[in-house]
Amino acid sequence: MAIRDVLMRGDLALTPSEEKIVRLLLTDYPTSGLGTASSLARRAGVSDPTVVRLVMKLGYEGFPDFQARLLAEVEARLHSPLLMMEAKRQSGSNDSAVLAYLDSVTTALQKATAATPVQTYERAARLLMEAKGEIVLVGGRFSRHIAGMLAGYLVQFRSGVRDLGVLSPQIFDTLADLGRRDVLVVFDYRRYQLDVMAYAKQAAALDVRIVLFTDQWLSPISDLAEVTIVSPLEVASPYDTLAPAIAQMEALVAHIVSTLGDEARARIERLEKVRHANAVTLDSEPQENGARKTPGPRKTPGPKSAKQDDKA
Repeated sequence: MAIRDVLMRGDLALTPSEEKIVRLLLTDYPTSGLGTASSLARRAGVSDPTVVRLVMKLGYEGFPDFQARLLAEVEARLHSPLLMMEAKRQSGSNDSAVLAYLDSVTTALQKATAATPVQTYERAARLLMEAKGEIVLVGGRFSRHIAGMLAGYLVQFRSGVRDLGVLSPQIFDTLADLGRRDVLVVFDYRRYQLDVMAYAKQAAALDVRIVLFTDQWLSPISDLAEVTIVSPLEVASPYDTLAPAIAQMEALVAHIVSTLGDEARARIERLEKVRHANAVTLDSEPQENGARKTPGPRKTPGPKSAKQDDKA
């Protein structure tokens, strides 16, 4: 369990002085706990022994143990592929590396099932479908592609969907048009991208409601988000996997589809007519006889019968 989760446990019986320490730790998490016990006590306005009593009440052997766990958390959050390259190097044949990786992704997908309650998906779906303004989506270097996929789904169900793509100074100008009627969907996974965090922070200051997809270490944007969907990342590779994140995004879409009303269904029908009129897909391309082509193997003509040969 992450230290943040320990600090937020509802069954903790804290004294007023201990509450001050917990409040400080959560307000500036995790950096507030990286100094000495004395500096933490001084900033919280309590005594040194109070800090020690609190961390022991939380289940740690003392302040050094508490801080070691916190440092391990920080290290896990900031690991880059370069740092993890040697630690996760696969030994043996290439085949074993492939199978080990696929097995680890399967495990991560199973963990994703328990990482976020179903009610969280339901809340996210309501925010997206009931928003009176725009749905704006943004992500990091890799996760922005998942944001684009979700935008592609959402635009079929409602209007006012905008995928920001790569953040630039011009994209930040879109903040001028956002407000409390809008919803921002953010995909942000460790190592957490500064421009994504900056955009989310400024949107939150405008009362924009935020749905966050992140990892178990929680992007700093989680402090601003109304709904947070958590995904496990670690697999048998120096690169974190986004497979569970894609599955969670599609699970959210599946829930939305299961609750679609007549208005959304009518929109999908209108979109299908537009696509058919413009022959967007193979099955909408008209044939000479007016029929539509359908995907699948082409029928190859068989040998002619004797009767057909006679007619020829």
